[in-house]
This record gives sequence, C-alpha cells and structure tokens, in this order.
Amino acid sequence: MEIRQLHSEEFEAGLSLSEYAFKYKVADEDRAEARQKFRHERVWGVFEDGVLGAQLTLLPLQVYIQGKVFPMGGIAGVSTWPENRRQGLVAKLLSHTLQTMNESGQTLSFLHPFLIPFYRKFGWEVYCEYKKYSIPVDKFPRKTEIQGSVKRDSAALEILEGLYSRFAAEYNGTLQRDQEWWKQRVLDADMHHCVFYSELGEPEGYVLYKIENNELVIDEFIFMNEQARRGLWTFLANHDSMVTGASLKLVPSDDILPYLLPDPRVAQENYPYFMARIVNARTFIENFTFRSHNSLESRTLYIEDEHAPWNSGLWQWSVTAEGTATLERLEGEKAAADLSCTIGTLTVMLLGYKRPVELAKYGQLTGGSADLDWLETVIPQAKTALFDFF
Repeated sequence: MEIRQLHSEEFEAGLSLSEYAFKYKVADEDRAEARQKFRHERVWGVFEDGVLGAQLTLLPLQVYIQGKVFPMGGIAGVSTWPENRRQGLVAKLLSHTLQTMNESGQTLSFLHPFLIPFYRKFGWEVYCEYKKYSIPVDKFPRKTEIQGSVKRDSAALEILEGLYSRFAAEYNGTLQRDQEWWKQRVLDADMHHCVFYSELGEPEGYVLYKIENNELVIDEFIFMNEQARRGLWTFLANHDSMVTGASLKLVPSDDILPYLLPDPRVAQENYPYFMARIVNARTFIENFTFRSHNSLESRTLYIEDEHAPWNSGLWQWSVTAEGTATLERLEGEKAAADLSCTIGTLTVMLLGYKRPVELAKYGQLTGGSADLDWLETVIPQAKTALFDFF
C-alpha cells in the first residue's frame, strides 16, 4: 500500500473514481477544461499495486477566527471504489492527511460529511449550522422608503469582496475568499447581484440571487446595518409581480428574519452543515485570544485524539490576564486532569458553537464546577457560520 499525491497523468483515474462515487459524469466537451483545472498536487490517493483505491482532495484554505485569519486544510472529494470499502483505506488516508496538515502549519481542518458519525470517529465535529427560509411573496418584509440606492449587476468584484470580508469576519469558521474562489465557486453566469449604497455612496450590503421557476433564489444576503437590510429587501420585494416567493439558503444560524416579518409563520429549516477539527491543539490555542481577567490562571487538560497523537495526552493550559495562552505537555493520565474532552469537543468549544457548561451537562466535557466556570470565563462568546461549499 502506498499513500501519495496523484501525478498529473493520473487525472483520468481520479476523475473516474469521483464520477462513480458521486454519481455524475463530466461531458466529453468539458473534460479538457477539467483536466486543465486538475491540481494533482492537492489530491492524495491510496494505491495498491499501482491502482488507485481511495482518494481525497486537500485544499489550502484560510478561515476567519476572531476576525483573524487561520490556515485551514479543507478536505473534499473523499471517495473509494466499492470493492475497496470497509478495508480501512479512508482511515489511513485521513490519518496521513492530518500529519500532512500538521507539518504544513494548517491548525484547523474542515469538511462536509457524507455521514457525520463516520467523521466523528476521526475527530471532526459539527461546528456550524445554517437556516433555510421559504417565504411566499405575500409574506415578504414590508417595502420601505430607501435612504440610499440599490444598483443591480454593476458592482466590481472588489466591492462584493470587501463587504463579504467585513461580514464574514464577525463569525468563526467563515472562509477568506480570494478572487479565484469568487470566480470559480461563488459567482456564475446566471447569477444576479445588487448592492445597497448609502446616501454618501458607500456600499453597505449586497444580495446574490437568481430567478428560477418564478422564485427568487437567494444565495447570499450580506448587510452591514439595518438600513442596508431594509433597502435590499425593498429591492427584492419589487419583484412581487414576477415571482411567487423567495428561497434563502445558507443563512447564519443567528439570523432573526422570521421575527422581523409581518407574519413569521414561514417554512424554516435548521441544518447541521460543516464539520471541523483542530489539527494542532497547542498551536491553535496559543494563537487564540481568550478573555482578559484578573490574573494568570491555569488548569490541566486531557485531550483524547487517537488520530493525531501530538494532541493526545495531558497538558498545562495557562491563560494570562491579557488573554494570551500557552499549552505545555505534562506527564500523567486522564485521572490527573482538571478537565478532559475529545479533540472534537475542544474544537466546537473554542470556535464558539457550544459552551463549556452546555457540553459538560451532556457528558461531552468533564471537570469540576470551578474548572468549568474558569472555561466559561476565559472562552469568549462567538458565533459560527459558513457561506461556502467544497
């Protein structure tokens, strides 16, 4: 068995496996373009006797955490031929990929799971969810007089990029997008955009949308303030003679739009979305900003991480009065720790998806009441989101 990056001439082998596993087919006329875009150095495969048995793509991405940018390894396209399944190939591939990410300084990893329990075994945990709304046109937000203007399909990419970055940085776990990502993953030929400008001409929000089957399909609704939100909704509501309703997807879980509607009884869905895991606990914690408090305090923490042994074990976790932290390895067993949890629990706790006391209540985190109170004090409140897919 060999685990390595694919070679450029192995494009067809990788694509054939993806097509079979994900039940799609790249048309002959699109195959040349797919070959041109093939980044063989990002695809890792398991080979037996020179034959590709399983593969995944490792994307070098960056995400916002506390408004700062952290390097992240995005895992996509995990696939195996049916005759190679249940032989541990993906497990070996994931463990190897964790080692690769650790060596390259990617302190976090995200993936979209085909099956959440499967990836939980390897340390990934659900870190965000999204809302989806279906709003009939007669329940749209009320039109208001706009103190500003909305311009359609005319903004430069830099304007959308700047607004997105400001909005996304308010959440933990959102992607920092580059122009290639915008052009290949976000925008397409069928998509419209509109931008709200203040009376001073400052861009303050945008919507990415399509009109499909007499419905507004809204991919992104980004706003900096309430004036922008109302102005954009007034623009959308002016489509009332053209559409029967609107569908909004990938809405952040903290959104309160239904409450603001004249009639909030619209179809709503909450959906667990991406999973995350800390790749290197020490590096992540030492680059994280904790709440400032009165003095230097520390606790011992036991981390369970079967697939990244550099994380597993007993640690001295110290947080200064200014909110900086250190994590120093100790000798000792789980019983000696003030606090203990899996790497998945540590991930969602630090990203802000779940709080320490909540996790302890349901047995995901163990510790004395004073130790849990310490965690509640030093870990800042946060919200998580992701507006992309890979």
